[in-house]
Amino acid sequence: MKFGLFSINMGSCADPETAAAVARAAEEAGFDSLWAGEHVVLPDPQVAPSPAPPQTPIIDPVIALTYLAAVTAKVRLGTGIIILPQRNPLVLGKELASLDVLSNGRLSFGIGIGYLKPEFDAIGVPFDRKGARTEDSLRAMLALWTMPKPAYRGEFFSFSGIDARPRPVQKPHPEIVFGGHTPEAFSRCARLARGWYGFALDTKATAKCLAGLRKACLDSGKNFGDLEISVTPLIDGKLVSSSPPTPEQAKAFAELGVHRLIIYPPAGTANKAALLGYVEAAAKGQHERRGRSISW
Repeated sequence: MKFGLFSINMGSCADPETAAAVARAAEEAGFDSLWAGEHVVLPDPQVAPSPAPPQTPIIDPVIALTYLAAVTAKVRLGTGIIILPQRNPLVLGKELASLDVLSNGRLSFGIGIGYLKPEFDAIGVPFDRKGARTEDSLRAMLALWTMPKPAYRGEFFSFSGIDARPRPVQKPHPEIVFGGHTPEAFSRCARLARGWYGFALDTKATAKCLAGLRKACLDSGKNFGDLEISVTPLIDGKLVSSSPPTPEQAKAFAELGVHRLIIYPPAGTANKAALLGYVEAAAKGQHERRGRSISW
């Protein structure tokens, strides 16, 4: 079981000194990855299903992870997630390739299709057909990253006669991780990704999602065992808790087939010491450490 740390770019970690200290502490404690979420804007006033008050500070994930790449050495840096249909794929492709270079190949590209219509409306991006736009965007980015002479013709994006350097360090490209809990999301993951990220799930919901992923892999001809499964867990019904999962709670997810728990610390905590204490607490009780992962 590997451990990742969520919200490295928001709440208290929107402060650069705090984010750098927490990132270093997590790396030293054996966390394998740091994950940055995204909302460009939030509805004001907050209305369901908006996940946070509009005053919540959220640093752009690519900028935050680039900053943290400079103060860490080996921990992976994950977008958890970027709302891809809101982005121009060539601009984002350039940004992510740059991050992969500056981090020496530590990027995990986590993708979601989004769910807040007010956010799409404010940005000026259609809310309909988000899935199709996402897949088109990803294929355009892969063309930019992998083709000797990048060219692509899709429904939403087309280009030729261009190039963009540098290319990502990871070959053929950074690992792709899809989020989402729907059959359509499972299908995208099975067809296009190396990993899946389930957010705010207890063990029962996780088991249901993994069954959906297995079916999607069977339908697409992909080996389910090739997928890396990451989950931000609900523990005792709570997404954010002052205490990290216990070894027994982590084991329950591992027995379902989860490879990584991306835990959500109390990001609203006002002081850096409390977050550092949370990271230290998460590292306690580990029975052994293998490489960059925490094994419970």
